[in-house]
Amino acid sequence: MSIPVSDTNSHLSSLAFDPEFSPGARNAVNVCLRIQPREKVTVITDEATQEIAASIVHELDELGAPYQAWILEELAPRPLSGLPQEILEDLETSQVSIFAVQAQLNELRSRMQMTDVVNRRKIRHAHMVNINSQIMLQGMRADYQKVDRISTKVVDMVRRARHIHAKTAAGTDLHADLNPNYKWLKTSGIISPDKWGNLPGGEVFTCPGEVNGTFVIDGVVGDWLCAKFGDLKENPLTIQVKKNRLTEAHSRNQQLEDDFWRYTHTDENSDAVGEFAIGTNIELKDVIGQILQDEKYPGIHIAFGNPYGAHTGAEWDSSTHIDVVGREFDIWVDDQQIMQKGQFLIEA
Repeated sequence: MSIPVSDTNSHLSSLAFDPEFSPGARNAVNVCLRIQPREKVTVITDEATQEIAASIVHELDELGAPYQAWILEELAPRPLSGLPQEILEDLETSQVSIFAVQAQLNELRSRMQMTDVVNRRKIRHAHMVNINSQIMLQGMRADYQKVDRISTKVVDMVRRARHIHAKTAAGTDLHADLNPNYKWLKTSGIISPDKWGNLPGGEVFTCPGEVNGTFVIDGVVGDWLCAKFGDLKENPLTIQVKKNRLTEAHSRNQQLEDDFWRYTHTDENSDAVGEFAIGTNIELKDVIGQILQDEKYPGIHIAFGNPYGAHTGAEWDSSTHIDVVGREFDIWVDDQQIMQKGQFLIEA
């Protein structure tokens, strides 16, 4: 069914949704984004995610904040070759934006077009790619003030550090030398104009100086590969990183190995480690096979490709970005151990 753009607000406002979504939607609007009644909000969703978007729109209606909602398929065919101009223009007049959609193959460029506007205009932006009902009932119900407290302690430590070492019983042994010229960012779920954030939130990250070692990915891989392969606990992907470049990738799942290798060789920097991160959402108990939530699970994750240079200060670029997540880490920041078997040794 095609919905006129002018009717999208009323469509989502009247659409029935699972009432169990409401606590997470309320958290997003009132706690994470702290939307005020006078602020205009751009809400971007798609056909697959419109029930979750409806729960968010309901909270905006309750608050009395003006908004413009968009359903991607009503504006352009998927996968998107670029973000529709109507949305780009609407973002120019908004103070807050919410992007709740399911990722499709080769749509990263359109999302980068959106975040370019978000960065330039310092919009408080909630990035909810691949949000689903499980995440709304779990990660979106987190106590984000608590997550922010542990995130603040972790980021204060790593900003002074030169080296991070991470190991797991599964075989990960990873060393990261940090570049003091690159910034650490905290995205705890409390979103500010300085840096848009994923929801659920809970991580601190930087672009590393140089990463070396073995990473056994027994959690998940990101982007569209996440929906295809899910939880990798039974069939992990083991990668080797030398001088910050991916040099090997092996898995019993040959399709996973092949797809990951192709993705990380899209352009000249797709195989470079652009992100080194520590998940800080201590409300999460395990990996669920959804990258949006799983990269916030306490532990180390890294990403190959785009280093978010506008925020980290990295001067190189890539058209791709794919996260990889493991389980049950031991982590040392310089010589101080801060995590053992996935549990922080510092208090929130």
